Amino acid sequence: MKQFLRLIVLLGMLAPFSNASAQDQPSYAYIGIEPEIVTNYLGPNATKLGYVRVMIEIMVSDVDQLELVEHHMPLLRATAIEIFGRQPEEKVKSLTGREDIRRAVLAALQDHMLQETGAKVIKDIIFTKYLHQK
Repeated sequence: MKQFLRLIVLLGMLAPFSNASAQDQPSYAYIGIEPEIVTNYLGPNATKLGYVRVMIEIMVSDVDQLELVEHHMPLLRATAIEIFGRQPEEKVKSLTGREDIRRAVLAALQDHMLQETGAKVIKDIIFTKYLHQK
């Protein structure tokens, strides 16, 4: 009985910490850029065009920010298309190049949201579909 009471007291002491940490945790949310992005990129010589087909999910730190991202979606989509269109074939086709492109798109989207809203808003992006063809 004495050990049971110690356990109750210990749990009572820990309860405020567990509630505080649960409330402080961000509530991540995702929104997709739709429709998926399909755009051309230049091959090694200017006569060959390739295309890339990408589905991008945007991660925000708070569910309340989804409306902001949705409001600015045309700008975000156009930015991603522009960045993909400037990429060389080698970068589009390699895994390290894909990660470089992902970071470039993320930085550009964060910059646009910072300019438009005063906050970065976008935490990260994920390519959930990534297809390319020459």
